Amino acid sequence: MAQLADITPVILCGGGGTRLWPASRADHPKQFNRFAGQASLLQHTLLRAQALGLGRPMLLTAHDFRFVAAEQAAELGVEVDLVVEPCPRDTAPAIAAAALLCRAQGKGAMLVMPSDHKMDAAAFMPALKAGLEAAQIGRLVTFGVQPDRAETGYGYIEPAENAAPNTPGPVARFIEKPDAARAKALLAEGRSLWNAGIFLCAPEAMLAAFSTHAPDVLAAAQAALDNAARDLDFLRLGAGFGEMRAISIDYAVMERAANVDVVPIAAGWSDLGDWKAIWEDAARDDHGVATLGGAVALDCADTLLSSEPGGTTLVGLGLRNIVAVATNDAVLVADMAKAQAVKSVVALLKSHNNATATAFKRHFRPWGWFEQRAQGTRFQVKTIFVRPGGKLSLQSHKQRSEHWVVVEGLARVTVGEATRDVKANQSLFVPLGAKHRLENTTDAPLILIEVQVGDYLGEDDIIRYDDVYARD
Repeated sequence: MAQLADITPVILCGGGGTRLWPASRADHPKQFNRFAGQASLLQHTLLRAQALGLGRPMLLTAHDFRFVAAEQAAELGVEVDLVVEPCPRDTAPAIAAAALLCRAQGKGAMLVMPSDHKMDAAAFMPALKAGLEAAQIGRLVTFGVQPDRAETGYGYIEPAENAAPNTPGPVARFIEKPDAARAKALLAEGRSLWNAGIFLCAPEAMLAAFSTHAPDVLAAAQAALDNAARDLDFLRLGAGFGEMRAISIDYAVMERAANVDVVPIAAGWSDLGDWKAIWEDAARDDHGVATLGGAVALDCADTLLSSEPGGTTLVGLGLRNIVAVATNDAVLVADMAKAQAVKSVVALLKSHNNATATAFKRHFRPWGWFEQRAQGTRFQVKTIFVRPGGKLSLQSHKQRSEHWVVVEGLARVTVGEATRDVKANQSLFVPLGAKHRLENTTDAPLILIEVQVGDYLGEDDIIRYDDVYARD
């Protein structure tokens, strides 16, 4: 009989999370967000897999997120296999590729789960063990949550018979996200469960289902693996992946297969998919007020106030049923009942070409991050943070010069043929066109202020000659 350690957690962490704008954006989505805590949602997922005693995790993520995903796993000391999807294609193509990899590696079972949900590991354990028994006889196992409200933001699963908690039973049908009236009817009927988006199966069973119900996806996934290439510590899926149709695992397989079981769970599950879900998960006072980061509330009720620690001071006065979220470049104020509609705000900002729709002022890089502080016609000011051991590429610029002032730490700087160390309160000038490199050779953070001057200040004005992170 397979053990929990034989299960490979397949963690999907390439999504966007637009309903949690402005804290979650396309260039740094919610799974990497710490939401005023010490660990990100991805890190909580990795810790949950560890607490369950599962095997080595497999992370599937987008090209732009490969370094931050690797860094967050490394922060926990968790070794992972990181697979890079060259473009977004929804969940089915990623799961097909993961199943092929698990089969090739001789894995006994795979537990597919999102990287941005909340769940109590100990409470999930009985359901997992019961699901593993079903998976070992060829069943595709999904997990359902007993609804406590008429929720329109989740899909539903209707068991073929009244299933007991932590006990697998066949699925009668999957129900798409309902409107309000249908959600109320489903709640009143008391049969259907929320679809938690978690799947447990043997790789062979999943591949057989793809072969029957979505053979084109399976063939393209195999081609992507046949053309995959190693890139540093990543496995980059190759040609074939981009040719796949974008389709979810529910549409491609789960709603079509006859061998699907559902296990009802009571494990404190939430998809943390919008600000109302964040409010429900947060610690609240006697008046239902949750304050995150630097937020303060006075005479408020049933309200969420969130501000980045050390950032904008957010004060709520006399608010009822309100979500207010402040970052350093955007503020959202919304009726709590409209939390699901925040994604329409992102669409509106995109239509106005507003950069805050998708990007933060802080841009994450494999060596650390930089954050824009000020910008004018021919200048730009940034804060640059280089983590211990971080090393920027050897590069030059055609249209700008740079002035660096070290604020904290010790910078090793190469300009032309000369290399020297620059300490705090010292500065350096990088002429236009000069080859240069910045690195942190110490075990302490390096922080500096960069002033760029030139006719063009875009990030694409970089010619790279050498890069330890193998970027173009």
